[in-house]
Amino acid sequence: MAEEDDARIRILQSLRGKICEAKNLGPVSGPNRQRDLCTFCTISLDQEEVFRTKVFDKSVSPFYGEDFYFEIPRPFQCLSFYVYAKAVFQRDLPVGKVSIRKDDLCKYSGKEHWLSLQPVDPNSEVQGKVHLEMRLNEVITENGSVTQHLLVRIIECQELPLISGQNCDPYATVSLVGPARSDQKKTKVKKKTSNPHFEETFFFEVTRSSSYSKKSHFQVEEEDIEKLEIKVDLWNNENLAQDVFLGETRVPVKILQSDHVHKAWYLLQPKGNGSKSKSDDLGSLRLKLTYIEDTVLPSVCYTPLCNLLLKSPDVKPISASAAHILGDIYRERYEAVLPVVRLLLYHNRFVPFVSAVAALELDNTQEANTIFRGNSLATRCIDDMMKIVGKNYLAVTLKPVIDEICESNKTCEIDPIKLKEGDNVGVNKENLQGYVHKVFSSITQSSSSCPPLMCDVFRSLRQLACKRFPADPHVQYSAVSSFVFLRFFAVAVLSPHTFQLRSHHPEPEISRTLTLISKTIQTLGSWGSLSKKLSSFKETYMYDFYKSFQEDKCIEKVKKFLDEISSNVSKESSGLEDALVLKEGEVQKRAQGKKRIGKRTFNKRWLRVTSRELSYHKHKGKEALCVINVKDIQAAEKLDESAFNRKNMFQVVHSEKPLYVQAGNCVEASEWLEVLGQVSRCNEGRLTTFHPSNYTSGAWQCCKNQSINAPGCKPCTTTMLANLQLDIDCDRETERIFSLLSSNDTKLQDMEDACASMAVYQGPQREQEEYSKFTIQEPKETFQTLKQLRNVMEELQRQHIIRNDTTAQYGSLDNPIVGKTS
Repeated sequence: MAEEDDARIRILQSLRGKICEAKNLGPVSGPNRQRDLCTFCTISLDQEEVFRTKVFDKSVSPFYGEDFYFEIPRPFQCLSFYVYAKAVFQRDLPVGKVSIRKDDLCKYSGKEHWLSLQPVDPNSEVQGKVHLEMRLNEVITENGSVTQHLLVRIIECQELPLISGQNCDPYATVSLVGPARSDQKKTKVKKKTSNPHFEETFFFEVTRSSSYSKKSHFQVEEEDIEKLEIKVDLWNNENLAQDVFLGETRVPVKILQSDHVHKAWYLLQPKGNGSKSKSDDLGSLRLKLTYIEDTVLPSVCYTPLCNLLLKSPDVKPISASAAHILGDIYRERYEAVLPVVRLLLYHNRFVPFVSAVAALELDNTQEANTIFRGNSLATRCIDDMMKIVGKNYLAVTLKPVIDEICESNKTCEIDPIKLKEGDNVGVNKENLQGYVHKVFSSITQSSSSCPPLMCDVFRSLRQLACKRFPADPHVQYSAVSSFVFLRFFAVAVLSPHTFQLRSHHPEPEISRTLTLISKTIQTLGSWGSLSKKLSSFKETYMYDFYKSFQEDKCIEKVKKFLDEISSNVSKESSGLEDALVLKEGEVQKRAQGKKRIGKRTFNKRWLRVTSRELSYHKHKGKEALCVINVKDIQAAEKLDESAFNRKNMFQVVHSEKPLYVQAGNCVEASEWLEVLGQVSRCNEGRLTTFHPSNYTSGAWQCCKNQSINAPGCKPCTTTMLANLQLDIDCDRETERIFSLLSSNDTKLQDMEDACASMAVYQGPQREQEEYSKFTIQEPKETFQTLKQLRNVMEELQRQHIIRNDTTAQYGSLDNPIVGKTS
């Protein structure tokens, strides 16, 4: 079992991006509704909604500003963005959509694009695949004619869409279609399932003339088999309304060889006549997308590259290390440093690396007042570290006051130019002062919650700054405040949704309030370090406002806070050691009590997982109805759809009755299972097998074993080793580093050439322009690391070639045939 796990390859997909804004949205019904258009936007994998923005009121050009990130847990054909008009007493009405096929996502990756909205046609909203078996038998009759008997067996379907949030009642129609015929047959309706098993066979008779007979011997019009098609349509049975089209596929009869069985999976396709109807101008949507597909090999394949990267803090000079080289060749791509930071964090190698990189930057800094101002490798590493390690710290420190600001919605505008009619600038100023005081106090009193890793980095920065500029008494504070205030707290206040402090982008008026608070926090944070004078502030209308805070002795409070988070005193407690909220959200939970009459129901509950316990509540913020210690969790696994005729179900097995939960979509279900799997991975009582269905009518429905205590019939999922509190998968991070290096082989070669040139040429640096874009202190050491990198990458590439030579056969479940469309 261990060998199988070690040899498996993981295909991991993720999507990151932003729904920026819409422009010139068309009317939903009639020209008079445009002014009152309240819209929201959704993201769907095929036909399954996985993300939704908040509703934007009364605008035909709404600014959504919603960032999103999620892992994609299943194969998909199409990524779609829908714009809906919010309705009060009826179903929300679609304005239009943007659909991008999976194969085309790379064209849009990493950049913003304006994309035109297309009409939402019910006949084009399809997903799923169908498994067919077909055979053409040739029979010679007594009169010498040749009769073709066509056999079509519909075996099953998978991944059919939900209808109104519920599993559908699907059936299939099978037709033999040609210029002069259209014979149709129908399967039985399967109830409440998105993966129906039909196992029904249909026969069609195809007659044509041949050399065995003369046409005059029987009255049958010659039929051209080249023009015959097998057409399979999937429908949802609606008892009191028109049946809903789920998709179709068409298979030319000519591909069937006589007496040979053709068995294959086909993707369901939209219905249409082959031409798109011209639509009105429905507007456009500005999107930024980054789709990543990682092919992660077994851990042993990454050991050489991982070890080379982890040696980086010990390399002298640091610029010759593998981690620094990666940052050097990807200066223009901010996100390229993230996998290195995550890898170093996991292995406790981050502090020595970033200290060495910061020392190198300080050596090249000439003035104390410009310390850590640029977008350097050191600042990028520390920024990423604070976002990862400081997530819980931000939630504890800022979330309560940010929630209050967003929910109370007090006006805080003090800029005379932006004041609205009827605004009282005095009241607005008091509102703003009150908010700033609360945010400022929350920050300056939070030192005990600051994670030790952040404190270690701040302490190192402080010592390095003092050593570089010993005559400047303020530099020890500016080295720390430039990160903790300017790049951490102020940014989180400005954009709370990007730090998971709020679920959505704030309204424009609240966003303006947060901007004013953020600017004030930046200034207050820099006062304690740089002792700025009021005359240096740009906005004249802020003069009195800032002055009120100077009189409140804020400088002393800031200095005290900076001293506490960067002192040499080791902290006993840690923000990371406290109970972390790993995931929470609304789910459907199956009632666990026994009912004398009727079936047990599913109820909405608020599910919450921390590093210590799993609990569910009637509503968010209410007292827990049930608490399960994570140490008591024995397994967290998917549940077959057939168990309760519901999709996206999972179960939590513990010492009492299993907890059966339905997530909102496939992304949510995958995230719950990932978190629960990680938090219980090392539990002593963890199971090795589980039942993928439920126990009812005296037996397990999966294996039919009648003993309720029978061992599971399916192996439990092996949870990959990851750092639970930092959510780091080292193999995946190393694979991303490999992909980054592989895609920039030209720059690696340029760096090698620069090292060779510098090592050989001992005269004046006449060729400086050719390699000034690289940081090369010791060319021989750097060249040696580059050669090691190249050798490691070549071996890893070879492993990819060997292990990836397993492309699924065309027509298999994993690689279905894209059938002909109408």
